[in-house]
Amino acid sequence: MRFGFLLRPGWIGLILLVGVFSTICFTVLAPWQFSRHTETQARNEAVRASMRADPQPLSQVLERGSPPNESDEWTRVSFTGRYLPDGETLAWQRSVRGEPAFEVLTPFRLRNGQTLLVDRGFIRPVQSTRAPDYSAPPSGTVRLTARIRLNEHDSENRSLFRHDGHRWTYAINSNTVGEGVDIPLRSGYFTLVENQPGGLQPIPLPRLESGPYLSYAMQWIIFGIMAPLAVVYLIYSEVRTPRDGSGKNHEGKTAPRKKSRVSVSEAIAAEERQERESTG
Repeated sequence: MRFGFLLRPGWIGLILLVGVFSTICFTVLAPWQFSRHTETQARNEAVRASMRADPQPLSQVLERGSPPNESDEWTRVSFTGRYLPDGETLAWQRSVRGEPAFEVLTPFRLRNGQTLLVDRGFIRPVQSTRAPDYSAPPSGTVRLTARIRLNEHDSENRSLFRHDGHRWTYAINSNTVGEGVDIPLRSGYFTLVENQPGGLQPIPLPRLESGPYLSYAMQWIIFGIMAPLAVVYLIYSEVRTPRDGSGKNHEGKTAPRKKSRVSVSEAIAAEERQERESTG
């Protein structure tokens, strides 16, 4: 049978492996990269919109107690209240502009009684793991403008810890901080823009770039197409020049053997033998 070799275990395994690989490329890997590209584009547009739009009252953007969603992130909002410095917490092991930093998180009580987590900005560490002296938040009622941010998530769900006389968190998550300082905080947090009461060095906006996700998605699609084509080519090659153990093809004809190459020394020796035979 011309295609009987496809029933061999090696060929069956190869075809199954390539089929699984291509399926994963088309259904998992490429769509995942496309979704990352879409998320990045949506974030870039939200950041651009926050630059152009004027701050809105918090109550108009988020209903009382409702958590922010992805469409709310980066929106500039304004609110009035007072800082609660007793609940201040520092975010551990951050990076701002490519250098180590700590972010200062302070609860903020609104006039309506709700409490937010405000990111006042960043400070640079001293001696690698120590926080420098920094300005305390002002007392009394102040009005702030900040950008809405979604909670970060720590994969290990670690609680707050004490170090160098400060309270620290591994991820900026209002639920984790609220439990650690015993102050109920609404979901999400709010990053101050520049020139705000109690503000430190402002957290810079993310760079507006598309990233490599679209090109990665196209690469996975190409891989998913090329892998089956490679198998088809191997099958074609096997059908075109099949061989069995006797050197015959499937038609029973002996395949022509290629002439072996002769070294220079062997050629010279052969000529000398011919000369001796001719003179003898």
